[in-house]
Amino acid sequence: MENKIYNEVPNIITGKDLDYLSDMFNWNYEGLKKMHVATCQVQDEQIKTITEKGYNLFKNNLNVILSILNEGGNNEQQ
Repeated sequence: MENKIYNEVPNIITGKDLDYLSDMFNWNYEGLKKMHVATCQVQDEQIKTITEKGYNLFKNNLNVILSILNEGGNNEQQ
C-alpha cells in the first residue's frame, strides 16, 4: 500500500469521520429530545428558560453537524 502525501487536505469525509459525526449527531439529538420534553413539562418560567437555551444549543450543534455532512467534507474556512 502506497502512502500518499497531499499538498492540501482532501475535501472528503472518511469512514472514521462519519462514525464520529454520527456519534455527535446522536448525542445532540438525544439531548434535544430531552430538553424538548423538559420544556413542555416544566411550569417554572426560570427553569423553562434554561431548558429552552439547552434545546437551542443542541439544535445549533445538530445544524453544524448537518452542514458538515451536506458540504461533504469541504475544508474551507468560513
